[in-house]
Amino acid sequence: MDEIKIKQLKTAYGELILGSSEGKICLCDWVYRTMRKQIDKRIQEGLNADYREGDSPLLKELEKQLDEYFLKKRTGFDLPLLTIGTDFQKAVWTALLGVKYGQTRTYSDLAEMIGKPEAVRAVGSANGANAISIIIPCHRIIGKGGSLGGYAGGVNTKRKLLELEGQPLLDWED
Repeated sequence: MDEIKIKQLKTAYGELILGSSEGKICLCDWVYRTMRKQIDKRIQEGLNADYREGDSPLLKELEKQLDEYFLKKRTGFDLPLLTIGTDFQKAVWTALLGVKYGQTRTYSDLAEMIGKPEAVRAVGSANGANAISIIIPCHRIIGKGGSLGGYAGGVNTKRKLLELEGQPLLDWED
């Protein structure tokens, strides 16, 4: 069985678990999230691999790029990604990569971006199943009318990430 190298990273925004396999990032997610076990199971089964604590040049580069992002010195990431999910989930995650730094879109916008305007709820579920947070920017998706909706790292973390990117959210609803 193959292995997925993982390590934890404490940030001012919360604690992340980082993982790589096959020379690509497959995990950058919040340690304390409600779907932690399901996400980990999906990744490990999808790659037929187990988690193994460790470090690698790729994980060090991910950590460096995240640090730069949190310091407002980086607005995009340059890392090879390996997403594990259904074709529908992968389509949503690919569309998320088109939502640039400092922008937000609604769940309805995201559904239209993948050509499935009637699939707003399914898009919301796929958005929530994203295991490569921040890099695949699911935090940039908000509800109609400006509500923040949910977020794996918590709504307060989502608010802080959007504020970091220049979104004025002081009057937004949770």
